[in-house]
Amino acid sequence: MTSSSKPAPPPYFNIDPAKAAARLSDPIDTVRFAKAATFAAKGRDDLAKRGYSPDGRKRLRKFSTWEVCRYLLDIAPAHLRRVLKAHEDLPQGAGEGGSKWFTLEEVLTLRDHFASEGSSAKQYKSWRPEGQPAKVISVANFKGGVGKTSTAAHLAMSAALDGYRVLVIDLDSQGSMTSIMGGQVEDEWQTAFPLLARDYARHVQAENETRAAAGQTALPLDETLTESLEVSPRNLIQSTHWPNIDLIGAQLNLYWAEFQVPVWRMQARSWPLWDALANALQSDKILEDYDIILLDTPPALGYLTINALSAADILLVPLGASFLEFDSTGRFFDMLYSTFASIEEGENRIRRQNDLPEMKFEWDAVRALITRFDAAQQTDLANVIQAYFGDFMTTYRQEMTAMVGQAGEQVNGIYEADYREFNRDTYVRGRETFDRTWAEIKEILLGTWWRDVQMEAQEDGKA
Repeated sequence: MTSSSKPAPPPYFNIDPAKAAARLSDPIDTVRFAKAATFAAKGRDDLAKRGYSPDGRKRLRKFSTWEVCRYLLDIAPAHLRRVLKAHEDLPQGAGEGGSKWFTLEEVLTLRDHFASEGSSAKQYKSWRPEGQPAKVISVANFKGGVGKTSTAAHLAMSAALDGYRVLVIDLDSQGSMTSIMGGQVEDEWQTAFPLLARDYARHVQAENETRAAAGQTALPLDETLTESLEVSPRNLIQSTHWPNIDLIGAQLNLYWAEFQVPVWRMQARSWPLWDALANALQSDKILEDYDIILLDTPPALGYLTINALSAADILLVPLGASFLEFDSTGRFFDMLYSTFASIEEGENRIRRQNDLPEMKFEWDAVRALITRFDAAQQTDLANVIQAYFGDFMTTYRQEMTAMVGQAGEQVNGIYEADYREFNRDTYVRGRETFDRTWAEIKEILLGTWWRDVQMEAQEDGKA
C-alpha cells in the first residue's frame, strides 16, 4: 500500500466511511435534546388526543344492550326490555328500536336495581365485605416493556365495569397511565411526590419534639417540607372519564423523588421511607373510599417502587414469555427479597434493642402474569416458566390480539373501543384477553377479603 492510496471500506454492507461521515449532522449538544423533547411533547399530545372528544376531553363511550346483557349484568335482552318497560324511573338508554345504548353510570344504576329486585341466584353486584379496607394491588417489574401499564389500566377498567370503585396511582414519571386515563398533571405537586414529602415532614416534626426535650438541635424543615404538610391525597385525586375510576397522576418531575428521598433518609436515618405511601392511604382514610387501589410502578426497583411494594396487599408481576424476561423477573424477585429482607433485619435489630415487636413484610398473594402471549410460538417456553414459578403464576396467559394493538394506538383500553369497529369475533377474543385476567385477579381479591374476615372473626372469638 502506498502513502497515497485510500483505505478500503469495510466489506460488511460495503459502507463507505467518507460517505457515512457526510451524512452526519454536526455534533449534538444539550440544546439539541431540548429541541427533540419539544417535538416529542407536541407529538405525544397529538397522539394522546386521538382518543379524546373534539372539546379536548376524554369521554367514555356508551354500552349497547348486547354488551350490557352479555358482559355486565348477565340477563337476557328480552328480560331487560321488560324490566325497563315496567320501571320507567330506570335509565332507558338512548337510541331507537331494540338496541339501546347506556352510559356506565346508567349501567351501575341498573346493577343496583337488579341486586335488590332481580334473581337471588345471580350476583349482580361484586362482593366486598362490609368494614374491610380497599385492597392495594401493585403492578411491578423492573424490566420495561412487559405490559405493566396496559395490565394495570385494564384491571382498573375491568374492576370498574364490575361495579367496583377504583383509585389508580401512577408512580411512573413517564406518565403513560395518566395519559390513558386522560389525566392532567402540571407539576410534581399534583403527583404522589408531596405525599412522600409530607410523611418525612411529619417524621421530622415528631423527631424534633424528642430532640427539643433532650436539648438537641432540631432537624431542618425547609419550604418544600412545610408546604407538603398542607397536602392531602384528596387534594391530588382527580376524576377520570370513567365514573368509578379516580386518578393520582404522574409527570416527569415525579422522578426527582428518587433523588430527594435518599437525601431525606440521610438527614433522618430513623425515617421508614418505605411506609410513606401506605401511611398516606391509611391516615387520610383513602382505603375506605375505594374498593381497589392500583399502583402502576416505574421499571426500576427505586424508592417509588419500594413504596408501592410495601403498600401492596397483592403484587402482580407481568412478563413476556421470553428467556430475557423470565431471567429479568427472577432477578427482580431476588432483588425484592434482598431489599425487603435487609430492611427487616435493620429495623428488627433496633426493635429488639428497645423491646419492641418485630416487623415483617407480607403480601396476601403474588402472581406473575404472562403478557403479549403468542400461543403459536411461545407455548413451550411459557410452560417452562410456569413450571419454575409454580404457584406464583396465573393460569391464564394474556394473549396479544389485533384489537389490543389497535386500542393502544388510540391511547385507549380495549373496553373503550367501540366493538362496531371490529368484527364480532375479533372483539370477543380481544376482550376475553383482559376479562380472563380480571377473573383470576378477582378470585384472589375475594379470597383475600374472605380470609381477612375469617381471621378477624377468630381474633374476636379469642377476645
